[in-house]
Amino acid sequence: MANTIKREEDGTIILTVTIPVVEVEKIKSVIIDEYVKNAELPGFRKGKAPKKAVEKNLDKEKIKEEVLKKLLPQHYIMAVTENKLNPIMNPKIHVHKLEDDKDWKFEATTCEAPEIDLNGYKENIKKITAKTKIVIPGKEPSQVNFDDVVKELLDSVKIKIPKVILEQEVDRLLAQTLEEIKKLGLSLEQYLSSTKKTAADLRTEYEQKADADVKLEFTLQKIAQTEKITVEEKEIDEAINQAKTAAEKQNLTSNRYLLAGILRQQKTLDFLRSL
Repeated sequence: MANTIKREEDGTIILTVTIPVVEVEKIKSVIIDEYVKNAELPGFRKGKAPKKAVEKNLDKEKIKEEVLKKLLPQHYIMAVTENKLNPIMNPKIHVHKLEDDKDWKFEATTCEAPEIDLNGYKENIKKITAKTKIVIPGKEPSQVNFDDVVKELLDSVKIKIPKVILEQEVDRLLAQTLEEIKKLGLSLEQYLSSTKKTAADLRTEYEQKADADVKLEFTLQKIAQTEKITVEEKEIDEAINQAKTAAEKQNLTSNRYLLAGILRQQKTLDFLRSL
């Protein structure tokens, strides 16, 4: 299979994949035969109409879409396997013009987990938490400020987040905001006017938030791995049993893996506060 791989400086990976015309034609023929089997044309019993007569009435673009739907996932997986990649996200796909009697091409943009240098983060965080360990008679000990710990952590570590992940997170935040605005019965223009922001301001704000959120998520994963912070099955069960409603309990039960990730992240944050 002819494909190429390009690695951007930020860790973004762009795969250019070619689907040979012989495969395109093979799948196209199978799809058309299926249409012929189910075709009902005047003067013919179901499935007995001439193939050429059926093809004449088929939507060529729709056929191309169906062929692509079958072949694209297969060839993406083959390209990933061939290049020994471990993607951590669904790819962003850009399909080149689909021409008859020619190979088809598409680009898949993805990335692997970024490399993280924890860079002596513990000593820096201890400078923050040390203040809370000073005991003054007659006074309650001060609490660790979570925001200060997170800021110190992100200032300490060295990590480069692939742009493709940040774009995905910004799009998610924007979609979430639009949904909330819709529930309030407002248009985007009304929301922007009420907050005295432009669409560009909103995107910039979310780009900054996405950068901090994603960096924190990967950094916590790295710390949990390094410090061997794990979540036991009984901890997951305890969290599920604390659900307030049957529906909430069912939802947590159905998403044990996700719940385990949240609990592990919380335990990692507790570990940082205890430094």
